[in-house]
Amino acid sequence: MKPNYIGGAWLDGASARDNLNPSDLSDHIGHYAHADAAQAQQAIQAAARAQAGWAHSGIQLRASALDFIGAELLARQQELGTLLAREEGKTLAEAAGEVARAGHIFKFYAGEALRLRGDKLASVRPGVEVEVTREPVGVVGIITPWNFPMAIPAWKIAPALCHGNAVVFKPADLVPGSAWALAEIISRAGLPPGVFNLVMGRGSVVGQAIIEAPAVRAVSFTGSVETGRQLLLATAQRQAKVQLEMGGKNPLLILDDADLDTAVHCAVQGAYYSTGQRCTASSRFIVEKGIYPAFVRRTAEALAALRVGHALHADTQIGPVADAGQLAQNLDYVAIGRAEGARLVTGGERLSRETDGYFMRPALFADAEPSMRIAREEIFGPVACAIPADNYEHALAIANDTPFGLSAGICTGSLKHATHFKRHMQSGMVMVNVPTAGVDYHVPFGGTKGSSHGAREQGTHAAEFFTSVKTAYTMA
Repeated sequence: MKPNYIGGAWLDGASARDNLNPSDLSDHIGHYAHADAAQAQQAIQAAARAQAGWAHSGIQLRASALDFIGAELLARQQELGTLLAREEGKTLAEAAGEVARAGHIFKFYAGEALRLRGDKLASVRPGVEVEVTREPVGVVGIITPWNFPMAIPAWKIAPALCHGNAVVFKPADLVPGSAWALAEIISRAGLPPGVFNLVMGRGSVVGQAIIEAPAVRAVSFTGSVETGRQLLLATAQRQAKVQLEMGGKNPLLILDDADLDTAVHCAVQGAYYSTGQRCTASSRFIVEKGIYPAFVRRTAEALAALRVGHALHADTQIGPVADAGQLAQNLDYVAIGRAEGARLVTGGERLSRETDGYFMRPALFADAEPSMRIAREEIFGPVACAIPADNYEHALAIANDTPFGLSAGICTGSLKHATHFKRHMQSGMVMVNVPTAGVDYHVPFGGTKGSSHGAREQGTHAAEFFTSVKTAYTMA
């Protein structure tokens, strides 16, 4: 059993979970500890005991620890990428890239630890000086999803530690291997005991303990809309700080003046790579009528040519769906789209391969209506729909008609339309002639409306969540 890491010690859980490869269900990756509520509380208490010391630790200690973690992730990129691909199902190339991204995130915050800033200002009162500084929030609970099991934990854990917070980390139940590997590296980075804790287990047990614990002063969560809203209500009662990243129904607008090759590339890369299991994935192609027939035809041809298979095979472009439940949900939405009257152009069926896995052919619906469920609800799989639009204004109106607002893209040759789109699209991130799912690690990440709540993640903006501001007055 791979144990939990609590208070600087590796501890077996109350039970264990078997970790299976979605590309090959006969491949057992390992057994990972499952904590009960008592062990979750043990981790929270360990973090609370360590908090004060870490909050006042030297910035070089923090920088060196984060740099150590980042350097090892980069050095072991292929090894850890293989583990990630085995347990989550994204291709080896994508998985190795994710590990590298996690390494770069830790390296970035190693630098940020040495650049902690404040302001010294003159007071309106003669003889008084004013200092404005940032302090750690306190113990931070970090709850992450299964689709980016290295990158998302990295962009939460690294800034939390950088800014002097102790961490209780609960990874998604489906991907304990990547979380454990990351925690093992962190355990050797020179952090005092209790500053970082890994508690694997069910959300209803471990996650609930984190959400309800008075000692946890902030919770950063990425996951479903329903769970995020429940978390927000629960933490509001004790005024804990909350950061939520939840769903998306991201549009990609294709205008008549778009370069068709660019449009098809953005659609296929943004909607279907990583098996469509990205919160920033395009799922609505809103296409002007002049280019609509050619776009649908070319995109269908590109999808039919994609190689779906085992995540570790060199020629695979699309790996399996993460688990049986997600596959069943995807296939249900294909049936829903057909029943609603959308035209299934290609894909949508389960595939058989040489190994027993959760393989699915990427699906494209055409002639969808904005009111259809496949055009309004997050599917979180390799399923997208094309919606015809009369003109740019009509396309933008359709794009904004959603409760979500995470990422949105446009393919156009018009500077006028690109500029208008960047200003009037109601989403936290906008892309022009690039896929909606590509984001950098050193700039803010987050959405509007029902997609996000609280301060932005990543880059220097992470300080807004992981610190509080103190203003000090001194008579000179």
